Amino acid sequence: MADDEKAEFPSADAYGRSLKGFGINILVRDVARSVAFLTEILEVEAVYAERDFAVCRHRGHDWMLHSDASYHSNPLLALTGDGAIRGAGLELRLYGIDPDAAAARAEAAGHTVLQAPADKPHGLREAFLVDPDGYVWVPSVEKAAG
Repeated sequence: MADDEKAEFPSADAYGRSLKGFGINILVRDVARSVAFLTEILEVEAVYAERDFAVCRHRGHDWMLHSDASYHSNPLLALTGDGAIRGAGLELRLYGIDPDAAAARAEAAGHTVLQAPADKPHGLREAFLVDPDGYVWVPSVEKAAG
């Protein structure tokens, strides 16, 4: 991000105090690599990104990424060591993102497509894509009427 964009983002204290409701924070090994996956494969917005922290947004919903290094005293680090399966059992769902296009971008970039795009009985067409840290993202759209 450009320096003028960084200047517009609030301080950590002010940002933390502004958070309300429900939040998601994802621990990642490399914030830049994760932001690249999210912006290039899933086409979400990176609101703010630096070496150890990022805020991403999709359709008005924000979530945070923190590097392992920034979580030096957090108890989650004991669970996320090298070789750990991060996010096992968690699906991070992004509605309104074409799963066919996202899966094609993921495959072209060498990412794992855990499940190819498919129409599901619950009214969505979705794909299961694995990010560089092993988190599973599910882009989906309403399936065609038929």
